[in-house]
Amino acid sequence: MSSRVVTEWHSRHLEQTVRIVRWGHFGQPVLVFPTAGGDAEEIERFRLVETLAPFIDGGRIKLYSCDNVAGKTWFSGNSSPTRCSRVQNLFDAFVSDELLGAIRDDCESPDIKPIVGGASIGAFNALATLCRHPEDFQSAICMSGTYDLEKHLRGEEVNLDFFYSSPLHFLPQAEEGRSLAALREAFVILAHGEGRWEEPEQSFRVAHVLGSRSIPNRVDGWGPEWHHDWPTWREMLPKYLEELL
Repeated sequence: MSSRVVTEWHSRHLEQTVRIVRWGHFGQPVLVFPTAGGDAEEIERFRLVETLAPFIDGGRIKLYSCDNVAGKTWFSGNSSPTRCSRVQNLFDAFVSDELLGAIRDDCESPDIKPIVGGASIGAFNALATLCRHPEDFQSAICMSGTYDLEKHLRGEEVNLDFFYSSPLHFLPQAEEGRSLAALREAFVILAHGEGRWEEPEQSFRVAHVLGSRSIPNRVDGWGPEWHHDWPTWREMLPKYLEELL
């Protein structure tokens, strides 16, 4: 396995230390978000990094991941929905205003556009990152996505932090302009299994919203033998990276 670098800094947006891990020495940057409460090394522990070794060692990609600060807040049970929504919005600011710059510095390219990806809640963050910043990211690989977080508001009204964090909410009302035009140049892959704990209807709901705004996307169903778990995602991600690279 090629070089592995761990970095951490105190995020001015999140007001806490965030850990970043990079695998690889050269290639297209790929940012993979962890699942719900995952940290930056989750994808290594669950052998996703190992699965991507041919891409990494061959200099085709530089793989990045970061602590899922927002996911930990949503699923810890210790914060109000209002607080969770706020942290979700701040997490986006961290990604776009801090992490993106660090990735570009590491790649020695001031305008390179990473591919984003993730599974479960990681798919939500990948989709949201691309949809909110389509001029800075090129495509999203969304696997077994949990895209509708409104149930986690526990009866509270949708607030502005939540609204602007959720593509299902803000995209239908997005104004025509440069950002939407850039998003129409991107591509979203919505992959899911049909086995245990999967919710294929979430992929189709997102696809409907994207399609209504003429945003290129594709839904891929993998059948009932593919469950909401790491073996599925270890098969999916290399396939879609090969397609996009």
